[in-house]
Amino acid sequence: MNTVGLTVGLTAERIASALGGIAHESMTMRDGCPSYRIAPEQVIAVMTALRDRAGFDTNVFVTAIDRFPEEPRFTVAWAFLSTTHNDRVRVYTRIPGENPAVATITGLWPGTAYSERECFDMFGIDFVGHTGLKRLLMPDGYDHFPLRKDFPHQGIEPDRLYREWDQRRRDRSPLRSESQA
Repeated sequence: MNTVGLTVGLTAERIASALGGIAHESMTMRDGCPSYRIAPEQVIAVMTALRDRAGFDTNVFVTAIDRFPEEPRFTVAWAFLSTTHNDRVRVYTRIPGENPAVATITGLWPGTAYSERECFDMFGIDFVGHTGLKRLLMPDGYDHFPLRKDFPHQGIEPDRLYREWDQRRRDRSPLRSESQA
């Protein structure tokens, strides 16, 4: 066995020990990174075990995959790094497309807040318990989620939001107040 295989094996053993008693399914990935599928109800239990018992101290990213028209429609994916052990793990869960929601992990890794906001903004996934969940890249009032597979390639109402924003900006402008006086 080469050193990469040995390292992955040790990581998998450490994770299996940490997740003892928590329902999870091991996945085989082409890149060899230990990966696990869990039920949405298990998110906090699994993430807490990975942090506290397996030493994964850094959340690298949170993202989603839209599997439209499949149901459950979305897969939420998290990646973690252990700086102590110099290894990584990925965790996946499937959630339905109608009002997609999953627990936030910002209480465990506060730096996850922006990744969850991006996932909310692009896919419309609600991270339950996230205290600052709002648009990050798209303007407030934008009623669509650009990374969903049913989002039109040509976009949606590109000028309407700009015109509304520009009108509000002009209405608040100090120059407008002075010229009207």
